[in-house]
Amino acid sequence: MPHAMPRTEFIALMAMLAATVALSIDAMLPALPQIGQELTPDNINKAQLILTTFVLGMGLGTFFTGPLSDTFGRKPVMLWGAVLYTVSAFIASRAESLEVLLIARIFQGIGAAGPRVVAMAVVRDLYMGRGMAQIVSFIMIIFTLVPAIAPLLGSFVIDAYSWRAVFYGFMIFSVISALWVGLRLPETLPRDRRRPFRAAALRSAVAEMFTHPVVRLSIAVQGLCFAMLFSMLSSVQQIYDITFGRADTFALWFGFIAIVAGSSGFLNASLVMRLGMMFLVRAMLMAQVCLSAFMVLAGYAASAGHISDTLFFAFFVIWQISVFFQAGMTLGNLAAIAQEPMGHIAGMAASVIGSVATVVGVTLAIPVGLMFDGTPVPLASAIFLEAALALMLMRLMMQAEMQLTPPAAMN
Repeated sequence: MPHAMPRTEFIALMAMLAATVALSIDAMLPALPQIGQELTPDNINKAQLILTTFVLGMGLGTFFTGPLSDTFGRKPVMLWGAVLYTVSAFIASRAESLEVLLIARIFQGIGAAGPRVVAMAVVRDLYMGRGMAQIVSFIMIIFTLVPAIAPLLGSFVIDAYSWRAVFYGFMIFSVISALWVGLRLPETLPRDRRRPFRAAALRSAVAEMFTHPVVRLSIAVQGLCFAMLFSMLSSVQQIYDITFGRADTFALWFGFIAIVAGSSGFLNASLVMRLGMMFLVRAMLMAQVCLSAFMVLAGYAASAGHISDTLFFAFFVIWQISVFFQAGMTLGNLAAIAQEPMGHIAGMAASVIGSVATVVGVTLAIPVGLMFDGTPVPLASAIFLEAALALMLMRLMMQAEMQLTPPAAMN
């Protein structure tokens, strides 16, 4: 389907909508110690729930935004999601208890689901196959580069004002992106392609997706990849602060690592057309199994005094880069793999895929974060197990793909 917006501007807008999620998570990282001391001084570790409750809300909202966009069009759902996001950010900025803040974050996540999910449906409206994977790769570049500046910006705002001012930044960002959508993005789903919002139709679409083996397995692998990313995000600030005593330079290290890992989007965009999505996902998962196993061993060696703190920190930085790099090389490809057979129900597919994968990821990440014991060992052990299981599921997915598709047409 042709669209009036230039391709470069289209990618920039879709990337900004996707960046809403990364900004909403990563800009909060420097605020966690301050929020913990102010709102939950008896158990500062609970402050990390500010991250996972946002992701949980986003996962829940994701289930509804796609079907709504299939019924009412893409733009209205994105714009109303931005309204909910902005209002929830304002409530969070005024919260006087952790409970109110967490509830506001859940609704902020639900609001963020509109731009996040519907943006993927818009991409699917206009592109397909490896062309879609390439567009998604460019979008993921921004998704992974935003963390490079988000913690630093968060630190500046917190130092100048307080952690509450970060939420005003979220509001401004959302208003700008909503105006861009409203003024420049044409509606990509014409009325004759919209699906009535009927429970029977939704059940049929969900059943179709979960009976398709490639889609089902792709969702499971996405969930595990999200779990690795969310687990790292939940624990990383505490690891820098408590394990390595580098809280003052956390934002700089995080930014450096995000910039390095952001190259994964460029690499994926250049390789996916030649090597295919499944090959790249499997290669990254195999590398992560090896690197996480090494990180577990390094953690025990550091505890026993066999390696220096400086060397241990270097190992951790390299491993952290690998986790973020993996996200850029796997999540976009897995989304494209799952979306490819579901083009006729793109909005619903984007919702179910994103919702289930996100909820699975955050459900696995919450206990991992709460298991933090002052070392990276619980985190590394969990990511090792998640990567190993994801690699096994990828093998099953490739077998299912071979049964469904002639070899020449495989991704």
